[in-house]
Order: sequence, then structure tokens, then C-alpha cells
Amino acid sequence: MTSGAEVTEVRTGHAFDTGRLAAYLAQHLDGFSGAPEVRQFRGGQSNPTFLIEIDRARYVLRKKPPGQLLPSAHMIEREYRVMHALRGSAVPVIRTHLLCEDASVIGTAFYLMDFAEGRVFRDPALPEQTPQERHEIYAAMGDVMARLHGVDWRAAGLEGFGKPTGYLVRQIALWTRQYEAAKTETIPAMDELIRWLPAHMPADDTTTIAHGDFRLENLMFHPTEPRVIGVLDWELATIGHPFADVAYNCMIWHLDPSTPSLGGLKGRDLAALGIPTEAEYLAGYAASAKRARIENYPFFLAFAFFRFASIAQGVYARALAGNASAPNALEVGLLAGPLANLGWQATQG
Repeated sequence: MTSGAEVTEVRTGHAFDTGRLAAYLAQHLDGFSGAPEVRQFRGGQSNPTFLIEIDRARYVLRKKPPGQLLPSAHMIEREYRVMHALRGSAVPVIRTHLLCEDASVIGTAFYLMDFAEGRVFRDPALPEQTPQERHEIYAAMGDVMARLHGVDWRAAGLEGFGKPTGYLVRQIALWTRQYEAAKTETIPAMDELIRWLPAHMPADDTTTIAHGDFRLENLMFHPTEPRVIGVLDWELATIGHPFADVAYNCMIWHLDPSTPSLGGLKGRDLAALGIPTEAEYLAGYAASAKRARIENYPFFLAFAFFRFASIAQGVYARALAGNASAPNALEVGLLAGPLANLGWQATQG
């Protein structure tokens, strides 16, 4: 999706009929003709992502993975809908072109969007940036998240995209089901969280557009400026509580830098790096969102780790089944237990 993103040959198990794709795009995308070159982006734990090149035009295709899928997972149709709805809003999104729900074309539903030149930062410590640039990148991330939560989702045409009440009840039930469906062994901290979270839900039922996976790696920045040009990976987006996004976004302050495939900021000299502390970052978001404070934060942090642990367990189950989207899926999947432990620790805060 970016000029710096790694692309590889299409990985084993993810190939599809490029001839059928070309025929479909020739019918549905103005100016498209000929045989495209297809390569696969690194990453994409949930939905495989491909670079489509033909002549001098480049597009990005996201599709559901092959194989049997967990219920309510890999909802690329929802990704397309929210990105399409946010065009022209204060939230930067990459331009979308079409959604194909006909699985007979390439085996699963998919959508096509522009290829955009930009930077995606995978290491939250931003080792190649200066302290000032790090400060500005984190400020931009918090500001874009606040802008997202400030969108009038009804006016944007997202009525029915999610239920306007009961988000936390449904989410805890959903990720409990997803975890149980993918469970391979007992994780005591997950069992504790499954009991604790429903009993400690805040009464506040604020609803905004909730991205669901808002983190540094899912933002595309301008090639040279500390400015977000696209929020990516909207699969988990819904109408929900904004603080669920905030806490999920802040998990990196609790993760050790050696966490496989994720990294983190715990124990780093943030002042020397120019990166805000978690409290400073939360204050910056609150100011951008025009909120006095982030209430019930320990609950939302525990929920964030619980949900991420459930996602990791799903990745692990797909890795064992042989249909994971990324080559490091097994490594990511093994994080379910450590993430659950961090969630349980948050409940004590």
C-alpha cells in the first residue's frame, strides 16, 4: 500500500485466477484492460492484501482469506463501506474504487482501492526519525483518532453500520465467542477476563465510529511530512465507544520492545526519543476530542488486551489450519496468553 511496504510473490495458498480478475476489472473499472501483475504485501494477518499493477497504474486489492472462516470475521465489505462513507471527511482515507462480493471471480469477496505513496511505521519507537519527528507523528496519530471519533456517523451515511447502543455488551460477547471458537488450550487470564469484563462495564454508552484496530502500523503517513494521508485496515470498524479505540491504541506503552511481531514502548526512554508518555498522549487526544478526560480507562485497557488476545488466538488457529494470511502468523498467535495476562493486570489498575 506504500512505496516502502514490502511485497513478495503471492504466497502459497493465496494465489487466485488473475485472468478472471482482469476480465472483471475490465468490465467494472474505467480504463482497465490487459493482464495485471499481482504481488502480495507483507502483513495482512486477517485479510490478504495485493499490489495490482498494469501499465503504469497501481491498485491495492484486499480480499478475504481462503479456507473456512470464523463467524463475523474478515468483513472486507464493512471496510469498503466505511472508507467509502468517509471520503471528503476530516478523516484521511485512501480512495476506493469497487467492491466485488461475487466469490466466483477470485474465490472470495474483495475490494479495490488506489495505491498511495507514503510511509507505514511498523516500529512504535520510530528508530529512523528525529525526536521532533516522533513527537509530531504521535501528535498526528492522536489527532486523527479524535477526528474520526468526531464524525457524525449518521450524516456520513453509516446508519445501520452498527447498533447505537450496547456496544460493550456485544463486543465482549463477540470476542468471547471468537476466542472459544479458536481456542487451542486454556489461558487462565482469558477466563478471568471473560468473567470480569461483563461485571465491570461502565454505564457510559457513548457511540462514535470506532475503527477497531487503530494503531500506528495502520496509518499511512505522507512520504516526507508527519501527516496522516490514510487510515488503513477498517475490517473491525463499527459504531462503538471511542475509548475502546483509545485504549487499544495505547497498548504499545504496556508492551515490551521485544514482543514478537509487535514491539512496544515499555521501558524505553521516551523523553530522549521525543515520544509522549501514555498520560501525555491521552491528554493530547482528549484535547483534540474536546473531552475533559478519559474515564474508566483501566476497564477499556483490559478490554483492549482481551480483544487483541482473542484476535491473536484466531490468528493462531488459522496458522495451525494452514490458511493464515501472513508468514509470521504462528508467532503472532502465540501472543494470546501474554496479551491476556496484560489485560488481567490492567483490571488491577
